[in-house]
Amino acid sequence: MAADAFTGIRGQDDAVSLLRRAVSSGRVAHAYAFVGPAGAGRKLTALAFAKALVAREDVAKAGQIDRGTHPDVRLIAPTPPEKNPKGPLAVRIDDIRQLEHLAALRPVESPWKVFIVDDADRMTGATPQAFLKTLEEPPAHTVIVLILSRLRGLPPTVLSRCQVVRFRPQPREGGVALLPDGQDERWAGALRALEDARAGGTELILKIGESVGRDRDAAEALVEACWLQYRDALCREAGGTPDLSVLAAPSHMPPIGVHEALGGLTACREAWYALEGNVSPRLTVEVLLSRLCLSEARS
Repeated sequence: MAADAFTGIRGQDDAVSLLRRAVSSGRVAHAYAFVGPAGAGRKLTALAFAKALVAREDVAKAGQIDRGTHPDVRLIAPTPPEKNPKGPLAVRIDDIRQLEHLAALRPVESPWKVFIVDDADRMTGATPQAFLKTLEEPPAHTVIVLILSRLRGLPPTVLSRCQVVRFRPQPREGGVALLPDGQDERWAGALRALEDARAGGTELILKIGESVGRDRDAAEALVEACWLQYRDALCREAGGTPDLSVLAAPSHMPPIGVHEALGGLTACREAWYALEGNVSPRLTVEVLLSRLCLSEARS
């Protein structure tokens, strides 16, 4: 019955199993956070979940959901500012207020109302706070699905009120994960910087830090790429198969042991905390690269 809605979902067995159990048991949370990289099937799974709750075996209703015309399923996506069609896309307070208004109404023809917020990590500054009331006091028979690429994309106050459902990167040919939306290129550049730091020592680390400067996005990309490389290294050291790797590009990391891999992950985690605590991107990158290169030199 409801399980049929998930038939087309590939590579997300854990997420699908969790949602199927929720539907079959009737223990459906009022809010979910679908977290994973773009291209992992988050939106497709959210629509399948809506069909399982709203359409059951009704093909016509399922078609309405696909076309965006079902009265009890609403997809909210980032839009440009009303007065600037070429402006940055974002989920805005007005979008959330409309969601709150519609959520307060009874379902039109189904047992549930489902709201899917795509790219929820693009909420404007004050929008998550405006969203809290709905999450704290959800209307009956309402399910909200937030789709985001990473947990840090929304404040903990919002995420703590959601059941987190994680999505793995989709494997590509050869069994290695594909990183969509430019992430291959973005992370590859950061990994090249790490390789340069290994080869060039302190002087080059300082040059890399200077190139990052105040660019927080560049610092985050470098920290994230380092974390993924050490994560993949830990998988290899623990005997994991190649399909468990996240990075699409082959790793040029020198062989290290489990202890060193864990130390690298710890350094990356502390770098995340530093960025979240408003430590300068340049200093964060310099400290991280110094710690990683020193640890590898000792291994």
